[in-house]
Amino acid sequence: MNFMGKENFFQTLKKFVKSGFFWFGMLFLALAIGKYASENVTVSNSVDGRELPVYCVETDEKKIALSFDAAWGNEDTATILEILKKHNVHVTFFMTGGWVESYPEDVKAILAAGHDLGNHSENHKNMSQLSDEQCQDELMQVHNKVKELTGYDMFLFRPPYGDYDNHVITNAKACNYYTIQWDVDSLDWKDYGVDSIIKTVTQHKHLGNGSIILCHNGAKYTAQALDAMITNLKEQGYEIVPVSQLIYREDYHMNHEGRQIKN
Repeated sequence: MNFMGKENFFQTLKKFVKSGFFWFGMLFLALAIGKYASENVTVSNSVDGRELPVYCVETDEKKIALSFDAAWGNEDTATILEILKKHNVHVTFFMTGGWVESYPEDVKAILAAGHDLGNHSENHKNMSQLSDEQCQDELMQVHNKVKELTGYDMFLFRPPYGDYDNHVITNAKACNYYTIQWDVDSLDWKDYGVDSIIKTVTQHKHLGNGSIILCHNGAKYTAQALDAMITNLKEQGYEIVPVSQLIYREDYHMNHEGRQIKN
């Protein structure tokens, strides 16, 4: 290119930059990049190389979630559902495959009452000790049973014993599941008594906006403690919702506590 050619080139470039076409093109490019980023980097469960489940949620709303793990027995299920109906409270039941098979009518009744159905694995094993294939099989066996029984596609998973590692979380993601833990343990499984459950939950040091409470459907004193526990939580100003209505399903990241934070 000779000198005159270069001069003509730069003059043409300046005219293009000043034109509306150039800035329209730049705006289009920026929007395209932003859209790509929002679609591909909106969700992260990683903190310092660790994959974390959701222990609780950051929110300004005075909302908490109540959850029940269902793996053994159904003697108190009807009573629990009656108390929840009395208080107009909806919760989440995490169920094993064996529980679903043993109590299909209870599964239907839970869903019909407006509660979440959650996955607690097929065989209640320590998931961190299983292969990728075994992890996904533990999830999908229950998923398919519930889907066939009710038509409902579950998407909330609680690992048995709260046992997880990176590969448990990533395999749950591969099966389209959010892995859910808790930050308030009722300790109802220790059978300390009704008053102990109520006090442990309602005075728990971690209880606050966005908390997830762990209870068990088959524990000895849970049904007896539930009415007073819910009453106390409501008196503290909390709205009790299912886990599905508390967590963020997109545009979030986690902190080191397992607290889910909106981007």
